[in-house]
Amino acid sequence: MTRTEIGRFTGETARERFLEAYDEAMRLWPDPRSGAEVETSYGTVYVHRYGPESGEPVVLLHGHGANASTWYPQIEALGERHPVFAVDTLDDPGRSVQSVLAAGSEDNARWLDEALAALDLEDVHLVGHSYGGWLALNQAIHAPGRLASVSLLDPGGLQKVPRRFYVNLVAGALAMGAPRRFRPRLARLLANSALVSPPELLRPAMLAARAFRPSARPPARPFTDEELRSVGVPVLALLAQRSVLLDPVSAGARLRSLLPSARVEIVPAAGHGLPLEEPRLVNERVLRFVESGK
Repeated sequence: MTRTEIGRFTGETARERFLEAYDEAMRLWPDPRSGAEVETSYGTVYVHRYGPESGEPVVLLHGHGANASTWYPQIEALGERHPVFAVDTLDDPGRSVQSVLAAGSEDNARWLDEALAALDLEDVHLVGHSYGGWLALNQAIHAPGRLASVSLLDPGGLQKVPRRFYVNLVAGALAMGAPRRFRPRLARLLANSALVSPPELLRPAMLAARAFRPSARPPARPFTDEELRSVGVPVLALLAQRSVLLDPVSAGARLRSLLPSARVEIVPAAGHGLPLEEPRLVNERVLRFVESGK
């Protein structure tokens, strides 16, 4: 699929309504937090910050169609000893504003590297969920100079995106319209933790679904064996047993065969929304991995 235009809101009123709901969702984060805009060749990237002034930085990349607010279960734990930076990725509904199309792997690696450079970050522990996991792995392949490690949470890039992923997206959107008392059962059935997320988190997502028009971004392509073998930074991969994005057994086996030093774990009974569904496990595993060299 050829991408022809950048993602954008349908109008300024729609964007303002979204940002109002987005700011409400960000109140789920602990205080104090701050935010900054940094300029890249592809647009303005907004980054939220929490944690100490010094220490090895942890940078978070959310999934497709989401924003930095979804990391609220991770912030306090990761930010106890590390400065944490959560990026609103380009081409997703958030505070970042894209101006130039990031059409492929090299483009995506470039804008993220430029954002990290603008923040003066080195020895970065990059953590990505879903499409953010694809971006993290892509960075390790194409622009690893600022990275210390990557942690992949049920990521794209290991296998072709299956049809069931899109079916689950549609089913989840329909389930959002169900009465709240039915949503926990539907969440278990669909392995979709978003259905039981706090209302503050759901409102901007629902507004964005109606008012944000993303570019024709193709699915997260599988990286080739050669690309994956080229990764030179330590890798942690947490794969959900009930993932709708990948087959955890075969995806884990592929990663182990190409990167024998990678730490790979399949999380029992968990769905694709690992950071929201299993926050304590995710926080513990990521911190243990990030700090294992100390």
